[in-house]
Amino acid sequence: MERVYTKLLAEHFAANRQMALVAGPRQVGKTTVCLELTGRERFLNWDNVQNRALILSGPDAVARHFGLERLREKPVVVGFDELHKAARWKSFLKGFFDAWGDKCRIAVTGSSRLDVFRRGSDSLMGRYFLYRMHPLSVAELLRASPPETPIAPPQPLREPQWQALWTHGGFPEPFLRRDARFSRRWQDHRRHQLLREDVRDMTRIQELGQLEVLAHLLAERSSCQVSYSNLAQDVRVSVDTARRWVETLCSLHFGFLVRPWFQSVAKSLRKEPKWFLRDWSEIEDPGARAETFIACHLLKAVEGWTDLGLGRFELRYLRDKQKREVDFLVVRDRKPWFLVEAKHSDTSLSPALAFFQKQIAAPHAFQAVIGLPYEQADCFKTKTPRVVPARTLLSQLF
Repeated sequence: MERVYTKLLAEHFAANRQMALVAGPRQVGKTTVCLELTGRERFLNWDNVQNRALILSGPDAVARHFGLERLREKPVVVGFDELHKAARWKSFLKGFFDAWGDKCRIAVTGSSRLDVFRRGSDSLMGRYFLYRMHPLSVAELLRASPPETPIAPPQPLREPQWQALWTHGGFPEPFLRRDARFSRRWQDHRRHQLLREDVRDMTRIQELGQLEVLAHLLAERSSCQVSYSNLAQDVRVSVDTARRWVETLCSLHFGFLVRPWFQSVAKSLRKEPKWFLRDWSEIEDPGARAETFIACHLLKAVEGWTDLGLGRFELRYLRDKQKREVDFLVVRDRKPWFLVEAKHSDTSLSPALAFFQKQIAAPHAFQAVIGLPYEQADCFKTKTPRVVPARTLLSQLF
């Protein structure tokens, strides 16, 4: 199936000489998308022993393998997969880009670290743009082209696709297979690879059994606030270790944290983040699945819009000491933009939407309900809190 990221990267290489660093969860389709642009003859995987030996031979050997010394009308696209597992991968990319960047366009994919290494010194500064790849969403199933503006007109998604997305998740393989037995086996295999192989390759964590217990607890607590002290007690590690392990699971894309927004909010909570699983199809409780489903869509939207240069977007939530809460706040260029309360079937408008909308002066406030049928109406034309079908609202995002 055609992914929006294929056209996104093609447009990137047509307009920019910078490398494209493509980060995202395991099995989300990064390698498939990049292979469509490079072809197998110009794509090297660090996990392949022969490819690894070639990469270790240095940038010039790789350039000869790709045929970059030949005269060409325009630069060719070349790719590297899982290169971040190499000890000096940034030095290799810097040398390769500086020597051969005018002869090719470079895609680099990886499940982790690509989107977190920038926190320290960055020897690749100015040489790359980051693109964070996500599972399928309502909007991507409707449109395979990158958006020019953040909000698109509403569009109906066919019922079989909606049901498959809700039931089997957005990862391409289980979504396309649409078989419950296959999905369960696929989920188990992916979790084993992530918690065993990726943790072994990318971290120094030795207590893999306890880490698996933590992952199991977090999977059961998707959409809940994180209490590091409770997790530490349950797993029998220190609070600092529990916090560090949660950050590791986030870097490996097992889940993600949404932090509270407290500017202009009286008596707001400031420290406790909320945890969400990346694969909502693993969640049994309908309410928790609904909130995680919408959280994943909103995260994809804010990161996609930011990566495309449409603005600086953040995903937050709101909660005060009186326990009033709104599940999500989308922030645009440091200003509140729209609030979202996620519900599975409840159509009684939450009073917290109007309360917080007035406090932070957000232009829009929605209660997105999974069970409501699609409506051909633009959610963003209303300024007061509204109950909206989730499938309508999500169709307007990235």
